[in-house]
Amino acid sequence: QVQPVESGGGLAQAGGSLRLSCAASGIIYSTYTMGWYRQAPGKERELVATITSRGRTNYADSVKGRFTISRDNANNAAYLEMNSLKPEDTAVYYCNAHAGIRYLWGQGTQVTVSS
Repeated sequence: QVQPVESGGGLAQAGGSLRLSCAASGIIYSTYTMGWYRQAPGKERELVATITSRGRTNYADSVKGRFTISRDNANNAAYLEMNSLKPEDTAVYYCNAHAGIRYLWGQGTQVTVSS
């Protein structure tokens, strides 16, 4: 079973920064849209940002101007740079790889932002 693997979560103070990484091996990575989603306690999973195989990005309104998604096709990796963190960014962050009807999810990494 191919599964993306996230890393880089942890604890940050409000106003701080964290960088999440996602490694996705075993797929033709360059053909997949990569995305980051998050799920806070008691809430549904929501889109944070996506980046297509051609580098087109999309962001949730709540993170625009603060988060940046990027990808490195040579290393089968995707990243989420998170700046100006807020307590409401606290959630489990999931990496997603999507191509056609195929959706691959990582196990998630916890991000906690203290006020």
